[in-house]
Amino acid sequence: MDEEVQGDAPAAPNLDKMAEVYIKIRDAKDLLTSKYKAEYAELDAQMDVVEAEMLEICRVMNANGFKTPHGTVIRSVKSKYWTSDWDSMYQFIKEHGAFGLLEKRLHQTNMKEFLSEHPDSYPMGMNVENAYTIVVRRPKGN
Repeated sequence: MDEEVQGDAPAAPNLDKMAEVYIKIRDAKDLLTSKYKAEYAELDAQMDVVEAEMLEICRVMNANGFKTPHGTVIRSVKSKYWTSDWDSMYQFIKEHGAFGLLEKRLHQTNMKEFLSEHPDSYPMGMNVENAYTIVVRRPKGN
């Protein structure tokens, strides 16, 4: 006669408890993130004050930097470029074959919308990665 294996069957997972724990962990992460962001912003503000003072010293000295025992300060020019007329910019890029002026990335939401409207139009070389995710919402009133 075959013997049946005796023992405790694994307990069914307590889905309510898992959702509760998940939300508590997410809340703890959010709290840490807000604390980090607040402290980071304060340090940024302090650095901005010191940086403004060093820029003023460089301006007054008409110097591009100076050395101290704790570090070398270098004043440099940082340029940022943008356009307020994308139609003209696209035409300019096309005329000059200057496609390297654009960043190489796809707008995720717009691509998803385009593909849903044109399911048979996949650009060559485009890759798609789909993955299941979990979203846990609080019950109403909490």
